Amino acid sequence: MSSAADSSSDARLTSPTLLRKVQQRDAAAWQLLVDLYGPLIHYWLRQSGLSEHDVADLLQEVFVSVSRSIDRFELRPESSFRSWLWMVSRNQLVSFFRRRAEQTRAAGGTEAWQQLLQVSQSLSDDPDEFTDRQQMSALHTRGLNLVKSEFEQRTWRIFWRVVVDEQSTAAVAEEFGTTANTVRQIKSRVLRRLRQVLGET
Repeated sequence: MSSAADSSSDARLTSPTLLRKVQQRDAAAWQLLVDLYGPLIHYWLRQSGLSEHDVADLLQEVFVSVSRSIDRFELRPESSFRSWLWMVSRNQLVSFFRRRAEQTRAAGGTEAWQQLLQVSQSLSDDPDEFTDRQQMSALHTRGLNLVKSEFEQRTWRIFWRVVVDEQSTAAVAEEFGTTANTVRQIKSRVLRRLRQVLGET
């Protein structure tokens, strides 16, 4: 894929573009955001020991909060969109546990109240501490599925052989009749695009 095609494609959704469209209340961009990050947020909420019913309710609350605060989010080099989403989710979890703790305390359950309060206070500021490899892999797979159509089939196959099939750069270069440098550039370009889509750049 040429660099001219890279820079001129309006259909491509880099993370800043996706976020801008979400901020402009674009329904398709919002759906893409929900499809990409909804399963990860669901996982985060489920890891807190909540019932599936509570998770479903809280997931909606998280996305309502995202909708209300997305205008204030700015993608900067020192932060990632996933970290921001974690903080929104974490804040909703803390609020949920505090509400539940207050209800329990009002009903006379001091021990249960302290336990719920401890859970809400133990939530890390770092989303990576609350996310296992399988969930990150699933997020990356969803991201890869989004960016696959942006690359020529040959480019994608080269990337796949090096990254997913874990073949050496030299072996893939020989297999596709190209140089090792070209293989490295392709790998770098696709990974950079994936990081953009995932909001990690």
